[in-house]
Amino acid sequence: MTTELGRQPGYDDPTGAVATALLPQTAEIDPAGRLRVGGLDLVELAEEFGTPLFVYDEDHLRSRCRQAVAAWGDGVAYATKAFLCKAMARLAYEEGMCLDVSTQGELHVARSAGVPAHRLVLHGNNKSEVELEDALAAGIGRIVIDSFDEIDRIVALVTSSATAPGSAPPKVLARVTPGVEVHTHEFVQTGQDDSKFGFGLGSGAAARAVDRLMALHSRGIVELVGIHAHLGSQVFALAPFAQAVDVLAGFFAPLGLPELVVGGGLGVAYVNGEEAPSMDEWAASVRQACTRSGIPSSVRVTAEPGRAIVAAAALTLYRVGTVKDVPGYRTYVSVDGGMSDNPRPVLYGSGYEAFVPREAGAERPKAVRVVGKHCESGDVVVSEGFVPDDLAVGDILATPVTGAYGHSMASNYNKVPRPAVLFVSEGRARVVVRRETLDDLVRFDL
Repeated sequence: MTTELGRQPGYDDPTGAVATALLPQTAEIDPAGRLRVGGLDLVELAEEFGTPLFVYDEDHLRSRCRQAVAAWGDGVAYATKAFLCKAMARLAYEEGMCLDVSTQGELHVARSAGVPAHRLVLHGNNKSEVELEDALAAGIGRIVIDSFDEIDRIVALVTSSATAPGSAPPKVLARVTPGVEVHTHEFVQTGQDDSKFGFGLGSGAAARAVDRLMALHSRGIVELVGIHAHLGSQVFALAPFAQAVDVLAGFFAPLGLPELVVGGGLGVAYVNGEEAPSMDEWAASVRQACTRSGIPSSVRVTAEPGRAIVAAAALTLYRVGTVKDVPGYRTYVSVDGGMSDNPRPVLYGSGYEAFVPREAGAERPKAVRVVGKHCESGDVVVSEGFVPDDLAVGDILATPVTGAYGHSMASNYNKVPRPAVLFVSEGRARVVVRRETLDDLVRFDL
């Protein structure tokens, strides 16, 4: 049983070895005490490919995709905002998932990876005419409509030359904000009444939107197939998802629509002592709520996990450049990355663990603050971290559970090139995103 924040009651030992549950699926400590993932030594990977470096366990990624399909069935979509490159798009599609894209760029990457358009779901609270036109021309699988302005744009495009004559009307869902608040950071709450996303249920906007879409459906301009709701991100408690179903049921059931999507947002553990529900537990809780609320079993109930697929699959490897003791305050450990490759601590105050892969199972008695190389005091990677006493300049330092919203939110602040991304499996490493070069930093300058 988890608390709302995921931290287990009574947990009070941050100095032990990093929890196995935070490591990728194939992680193992070899006889020398060094951590291996995908059969490969992390320190050796850092030496060969440089740092900072994102290392993804490909077997972990595939396993989580299969779990999602098994739990939710056909139509479950990987939320690409969590982490997207062509290799990830292909992997998710190969494992049976649809892909949720929210911009023209994400759509382009997925299509460039060979994902058929009918396996894509287009999101976004401010889809441009160009984005909608591209999606319609490609034959997108679903469009999740977010505003009345968007309805106007789709009508204009469908009734113009944006779609081929005689083509089927686009399948759409209406995004509804059910007025359910979840216990997470306010920046990633999306289901409350005061939200930039969707049509409010309590205000009557959802009913007006569905009425209009039903009318367009009857005219053959769109095919309204369902309702979509999303509560937020990094949600540990299952009760809000069930509550959202309870709230939506009275609105959804009379419509007779075949699809209900509960969005994503399932939380993951980032630090020792946290636990999160499994994919199976999440799906079972939602389905039980649907049955209890009278939603017919014929309805396709599905979801859009992102973080839960990729977060724990990856670690970030850094090289320690400075260890600075500030008497009376703390010890700062500076690494060769920071807020440019993981902005979550700065944006949300997110917590992470730090450990040394050369002695992965060691106790970590030394309290430190791991910071980056950027010109900001707030450039913090691990605010309250613990490392072995023998941590030294030149060591490789790892932060686990960085597979979501690290690479995808990375920037070139201070003109720092973005790291490479490796997929590792069965003793082989392949670069799926190359490291940026200094020349890349001026490639677009005129």
